[in-house]
Amino acid sequence: MQNTLIDAGPLIALFDKSDRYHEKAVLFLKRSQGHLITTWPVVTEVSHMLDFNTKTQINFLKWINRGGLEIFEFQFNHIVRLIELTEKFDDVPMDLADATLIVASEAKGITKIASVDSDFYVYRDIRNKYLKNVFI
Repeated sequence: MQNTLIDAGPLIALFDKSDRYHEKAVLFLKRSQGHLITTWPVVTEVSHMLDFNTKTQINFLKWINRGGLEIFEFQFNHIVRLIELTEKFDDVPMDLADATLIVASEAKGITKIASVDSDFYVYRDIRNKYLKNVFI
């Protein structure tokens, strides 16, 4: 079983029934094998986007607490890589959440991501490889 990184888009869709990707996110979760891994900036982004309903935000956090997601823990030395990535892809531009997902992929050797964004067809990791988007 391979682990998969997950960006904010599919997570927002999973908890927001009005999101156009909701059904796809539910199906993706049912079919997903291995662990879903994300970062704290992604969790923050999702929580912010779910601010239309506090109960929905709480359900998202409870789901994480039950093991729905594994959260990659950053070390201080990862900041240098975040800066490098943000500078390299400043024309896209790369936000902090996306940069943290690339750093997590490098640190954990993960090659797949679930995202609704096309940016991950542009971003490359330290090996100059693209992450394979398994959501779209």
